Amino acid sequence: MRSATSSSPRPDDLTARARIRDAAIARFGRDGFGVGLRTIAQDVGVSAPLVLHHFGSKDGLRAACDEHVLATVKEHKADALGPSGPDHLLVELAQVEGYAPLVAYVLRSIQHGGDLARTFLDAFVADAEAYLREGVAAGTIRPSRDEAARARWLTLQGLGGMLVALAVDPLDDPAGLGPRLRAYLDSLALPALELYTEGLLTDRRMLDAYLMYVTDPPAGTPGPTPPGDPTP
Repeated sequence: MRSATSSSPRPDDLTARARIRDAAIARFGRDGFGVGLRTIAQDVGVSAPLVLHHFGSKDGLRAACDEHVLATVKEHKADALGPSGPDHLLVELAQVEGYAPLVAYVLRSIQHGGDLARTFLDAFVADAEAYLREGVAAGTIRPSRDEAARARWLTLQGLGGMLVALAVDPLDDPAGLGPRLRAYLDSLALPALELYTEGLLTDRRMLDAYLMYVTDPPAGTPGPTPPGDPTP
């Protein structure tokens, strides 16, 4: 993910519109979507009418924030799952605290609920399906019998884990999300990568039992049989 406060922004990130958008991402992530436009304008050092000039309304501003966050996540996930994924992972690990504004915004959106949150989540899942498909095409990811279902499961697992962690051990100060994100990643990176890379079960009997159980199993291409697994 590209940090909302990246030290090397793209050209469009230097515009007043982009600065307002990034300030809104940070403020919504910290304080929720009840924050007024005047507060966001003050964060950037502009007037509230200028915010309305660029985005039309608060809903328009949130839609722009959603679009930017989704595009940023999609870009970096696609990089991580491509042929240069291992090198990209090291870069991401080195700067994980810088992603806190985007992570806070995503979690706040899901917690807020409602139609906007549902639309945001569905967009996350659609993007996940797209970059997973690219990984399959590049040969870095095994294919799935149901690519859409896998994308949704991975999205829910990723967001749900962080939501649970913050629910049982909430932050006193939202500004502390960066260090918490670092600690969360450090605690889960090894088991997650181990599970995704090496798997969990030693044979496929449980999968075969499920495929016999469902009346209409997915017709997609199954993943390859793991080395040493005698089951075709």
